[in-house]
Amino acid sequence: MSGSAAPAVAGRLAAAAPAGTHHTLAVALFAVVVLVTLAITLWVGRRGHAAEDFFAGGRGFGPLQNGLALSGDYLSAASFLGVTGLIALYGYDGVLYSIGFLVAWLVVLMLVAELVRNAGRYTLADVLALRMRQRPVRAAVGAASMVVSLLYLIAQMVGAGSLVALLLGTGAGQAKGWTIVGVGALMIVYVTVGGMRATTWIQIVKAVLLVAGSLLLTVLVLVRFHGDLAALMTAAADRSGFGRAYLEPGLKYGGSAISRLDFVSLGLALVLGTAGLPHILCRFYTVPTARAARRSTIWAIALVGGFYLMAVVLGLGAGALVGGPEVRAANPGGNTAVPLLALVLGGSGSVRGAVLFALISAIAFATILAVVAGLTLASSAAFAHDLYARAWRRGGREVGEHEEVVAARISAVVIGALAIVLSLSAQRLNVAFLVGLAFAVAASANLPTLLYSLFWRRFTTRGAVWAVYGGLVPAVLLVVFSPVVSGVSTALLPGVDFHWFPLENPGLVSIPAGFLAGWIGTVTSREPADADRWAELEVRALTGAGAV
Repeated sequence: MSGSAAPAVAGRLAAAAPAGTHHTLAVALFAVVVLVTLAITLWVGRRGHAAEDFFAGGRGFGPLQNGLALSGDYLSAASFLGVTGLIALYGYDGVLYSIGFLVAWLVVLMLVAELVRNAGRYTLADVLALRMRQRPVRAAVGAASMVVSLLYLIAQMVGAGSLVALLLGTGAGQAKGWTIVGVGALMIVYVTVGGMRATTWIQIVKAVLLVAGSLLLTVLVLVRFHGDLAALMTAAADRSGFGRAYLEPGLKYGGSAISRLDFVSLGLALVLGTAGLPHILCRFYTVPTARAARRSTIWAIALVGGFYLMAVVLGLGAGALVGGPEVRAANPGGNTAVPLLALVLGGSGSVRGAVLFALISAIAFATILAVVAGLTLASSAAFAHDLYARAWRRGGREVGEHEEVVAARISAVVIGALAIVLSLSAQRLNVAFLVGLAFAVAASANLPTLLYSLFWRRFTTRGAVWAVYGGLVPAVLLVVFSPVVSGVSTALLPGVDFHWFPLENPGLVSIPAGFLAGWIGTVTSREPADADRWAELEVRALTGAGAV
């Protein structure tokens, strides 16, 4: 296909997708998704009002249920739309990008899942508080958890506005703004009314829909190419605009030494960040035992792994059937590759194509709703359980469980309102970096503290606080002075240049900084580690004796 023809085809595809029947069906299915999730929330919200019900879903979910919820929490719209689009546009390098998301779960399985379930109660800070002084540790970890969740939350909400605008065929800022407000209002209802139990069921439904929709499209792609993967790869390379280079490394991430370092930094953040994401860690408290936590992680690995295998086929299918230039013309980041693939597979202009397009659009919308609910719950739990009830208390009466739940519900409303305001302000900006930054902050601040606490006998309170801030502050500062914010045409502030850090993702520097700060804080601490508390944590984490 000629270069001049590509934009025209892309324009026809993009215009055909939301027009007429496509638009009506997409709106109808979006409404169905909203009604189903609200019904689940109202149904579940009647059952149990204790803190354990609100924060941990009553610890009554099985391994398969929690595995589905974990994968539902983890597989965001960036996974469903963004990774598939990268594969469609960049072939081998897109596949390479997706590997980090899957490998990260091995870290969770081997080092975190069982130990966190045994040692904690509702939040990450519970694990550290077993052997550290509560107030400084909970203040540091609670603040870092809220920063990570808010960064991730803003990215998802702005993405929701852009996604709905693209899929419904309107680029108006007002439509994006109302979508952000609507998603924010829904996530507040999910959390305040249903708590963890409703959030979990929403994530389970979303995971089933996502896997089923991806499987359907994968089968249709493979049937189109008669099961011949070599033919699929060849067709994708031929229509990519890059020829054989599409199937070789270096198309996106190998242009220079800086770009290769940036990819290493991003990969490091993705692989290590998952084990420090608050909304992932709090899921392990919803199962009754550490064995169930481990089995649910194995289920999550299977589901996430299967999804990314299907994402490879879908990305290559979009490249082969839609065409790389057409995907890029419809959306430069490739975020509409999957809906456009659905349209082509169903037959552009046909009822089947309209139904398939609307179905995939609704699944993408359900994906966003489920992820923002989990993020809001994690941040409200960090505020109510760690900051309000413990870190900010200096003597006096203790906060009861009922008051803690009320504080969590109020904080969910405040966090939701704050996320709406920030997302409305950021909707014109390129916020794709926020997800990578959230992973980098989680890997830099939360992971060193967690691993040191679980595995280093000498680790102290000062070391924990230094590890959190020693990873959090460099991660944020390096992004501020990176090409993401200034100095290039795609930056947040393209008209100015004050960047001096060459990488877009700070993980390569901030993650070692977090581990180093934790070590320095510990070896320079005048307060020795409490041997009895360490022994208690070790026994509880490894055996489950005394676990909640």
